[in-house]
Amino acid sequence: MNEHVKNIIPETTDLSRRSFLVGTAATGLVLGYAAVPGIDQALAAPASFEPSVWYSIAPDGLVTVTCGKADMGQHIASTMAQIVAEELGASWKDMRVQLASNDPKFNDPVLGAQITGGSWSTMMNFDAMSRAGAAGRMALTEAAASAMGVPAGELVVRDSVISHPKSKKSMSFADVVKGGKATKSFTPDELKAIKLKSPDQYTLIGVSVPQLDIPSKTNGTAKYGIDVMLPGMAYGALVTPPVRYGATVKSVDDSAAKKLPGFIKAVTLDDKTGSTTGWVVAVANTYAQAKKAAEALKVSYDGGPNAKVSSESLLAEAKRLQGLDDSGQFFVKDGDPNAAFGSAAKVLEAEYTTSINIHAPMEPMNATAEFKGDILHIYSGNQFATRSGAIAAGAAGIDPKYVVMHQMWLGGGFGRRLDADMMVPAVQAAKAIGKPVKVIYTRENDMTMDYSRPLTYQKVKAGVDADGKLVALSHDVVSAWPTARWGIPDFLSPSVDKKGPLDAFTVNGADFFYTVPNHHVRAIKNEMAHSATPSGQLRSVAPGWTFWAIESAIDEIAHATGKDPAQFRVELLDGKGKNDGGAQRLRNTLLAAMGLAGYGTKKLPKGEGMGVACVSSQERATASWTACVAHVAVASSGEVTVKKLTVATDVGTQVHPDNIRAQVEGAALWGMSLALFEKATLKDGGIEQTNFDSYTPLRMSQMPEVAVNVIANGEKATGVGEPAVTVVAPAIGNAVFNAVGARIRGLPITAEAVKAAMKA
Repeated sequence: MNEHVKNIIPETTDLSRRSFLVGTAATGLVLGYAAVPGIDQALAAPASFEPSVWYSIAPDGLVTVTCGKADMGQHIASTMAQIVAEELGASWKDMRVQLASNDPKFNDPVLGAQITGGSWSTMMNFDAMSRAGAAGRMALTEAAASAMGVPAGELVVRDSVISHPKSKKSMSFADVVKGGKATKSFTPDELKAIKLKSPDQYTLIGVSVPQLDIPSKTNGTAKYGIDVMLPGMAYGALVTPPVRYGATVKSVDDSAAKKLPGFIKAVTLDDKTGSTTGWVVAVANTYAQAKKAAEALKVSYDGGPNAKVSSESLLAEAKRLQGLDDSGQFFVKDGDPNAAFGSAAKVLEAEYTTSINIHAPMEPMNATAEFKGDILHIYSGNQFATRSGAIAAGAAGIDPKYVVMHQMWLGGGFGRRLDADMMVPAVQAAKAIGKPVKVIYTRENDMTMDYSRPLTYQKVKAGVDADGKLVALSHDVVSAWPTARWGIPDFLSPSVDKKGPLDAFTVNGADFFYTVPNHHVRAIKNEMAHSATPSGQLRSVAPGWTFWAIESAIDEIAHATGKDPAQFRVELLDGKGKNDGGAQRLRNTLLAAMGLAGYGTKKLPKGEGMGVACVSSQERATASWTACVAHVAVASSGEVTVKKLTVATDVGTQVHPDNIRAQVEGAALWGMSLALFEKATLKDGGIEQTNFDSYTPLRMSQMPEVAVNVIANGEKATGVGEPAVTVVAPAIGNAVFNAVGARIRGLPITAEAVKAAMKA
């Protein structure tokens, strides 16, 4: 029996989750989350004509789209506006965007929560935002038809104008809204029945219109979390323990801090949410004063259970767990690999590792907390408002319905701002001193207390028959479980062996689209790593390590059977059974990348090589089809220089071509940075790298040429922010092997490792 775990992501939008009310609000207010005193005033906003919760049209004709996603530079707010504008028939010059609060009405139409990640935003919201736009257009058209005395079916909507060609009458959106006659409601069934435009009818989707957020981000009017200023606000600076997690504060001596100007109080965090342990926040009138006070505090700690844990001990524990027959749960259980290995002509085994990696967004973590009566206001940029609001409430000891989150623009997120640890010290400091407090992490705080990408250990075993055909593959993945740390059961998946839920976000990608009749994938939780290095979702999540192992192993198998690695992949992507559809799209993407790169057609100089990889990131049910050809040069010292990355990606429907290219380029370079340069290490329970002098991402001087081939075929829109991250590392590793015969199985690929492998 072929079995895969069920993905938690539904494949279609559930429009029954919300209704669309089209009409004019007489009160002019958007009410809040519940019957909570003060929240309606906190969220009051003018509303003239609101076809749905996602946008409103003012009497001057300006259309303001509310984006329920965190915008961290990927322009998702503009993308949502572009989808609405297409069906609404609005002029792009009339479009505006704003970021949503944590009101549950702004929950994702599919996920039922406010979360930004997984490259899900466009693919999951395209249909709902399209129908919102179409519903508004229909309501405006009916009102205009009534006002002009013409049949609604004869009206044309374009560029925010509703016109009647026969009579040459017309009304602008502003005219209709000012008339106050646009009133229409849609049931979920009626919304589903709306016929949306076909791709050949698009006038805005597929056009690289100006991004709506760029003017404010370039003239300084866009407000990030770090920009928040409130009357009477104080500042908090952190004192964190030398151990990443598990330490407790034994005592705090603030005598020296009390002598410093502006010092208010040292607050030892009592975090019932478990987000932090052993933290103290120094509060002062200015941030400079708070930093000096933090430096003056003398804090003694109990290091806790993780005080002696290191990267080496985490890896040793991972290997021990993998060696146990009964550890972990099955994510994929197709056929019987062990039986197939017994009759295979050749069996290959390999171990693959990835190191701890740090998010390090340019805007360090920050949050501002203010209590107004019973209401807690949080100002911060956050990727998971639903969970973060609950954590802020837990830190304050109040009901989550009394928390209002003011979403700010994010100066980088990459998964880091899915967590809410920065809110805990702000909330508890504000409660302790009775005034607003802004907490800002130093770069050192940000790096040593990051919810990092976990250290992983993977064991792959493969069997091929006499014809060199891959007939069996087993894959064990050992890591901390970032999603399990959240404590949200719905984000875990049932294991196919019925041993309980597993964290699919540690093994996604291992359920590939290659046809392998006997295929097992086991997800194994490293409890030691889970405790000592509480891990988060870093851009690309599990496919960043699972495809490193799979695409490296596929290459090794191809070479062992004397086949070209690219052709070997093409043969495996035959689209049989459950792989039908996906395998063909991935194969076509691989062929496109090979063609653009000239793979196999060029004689390269000695020490140079090309390598390929192809992936179906992020999840099997929400895949983006991406392939890469990496061209590298390897020096005798082992140093790897990436000369060119050629990336092809099948995005289905492309909303904004320039933005897609920018996202793919950025993702590819992020993947290259992880592949060659980034590594964090744990010693005595603490992260050793504290700034960019010791944690070294890709620099501008190391930039290769990047070529991108975007395949837009009119299929459902896919995600582009993360998939290219996952394909670059194995492509580079495979290119290194083709260049000098050195097979590297650990990330990052260092000169020392390459040189050692060259000598082996």
